Amino acid sequence: MRELVELMVKALVDLPEEVEVTEVVGRHSCVIELKVAKEDIGKVIGKKGVHAQALRTIISAAGGKRKKRYVLEIIEDRDD
Repeated sequence: MRELVELMVKALVDLPEEVEVTEVVGRHSCVIELKVAKEDIGKVIGKKGVHAQALRTIISAAGGKRKKRYVLEIIEDRDD
């Protein structure tokens, strides 16, 4: 699942080398943490969150086949 998220996000952003995806696996669920460059966070989230919601829908559908619940967390680093 990590590879799927990484592939989709790298297609959206201007700095694909800055994309970091980590997967925290639990017994019945899995959290996918996504970090991108500060300039690309808006592209990943999209207007009114449509890109983020689309990513979550795809992950949820793919997770249903594996009988696991997947949660996408978009991590914003606040280095101001």
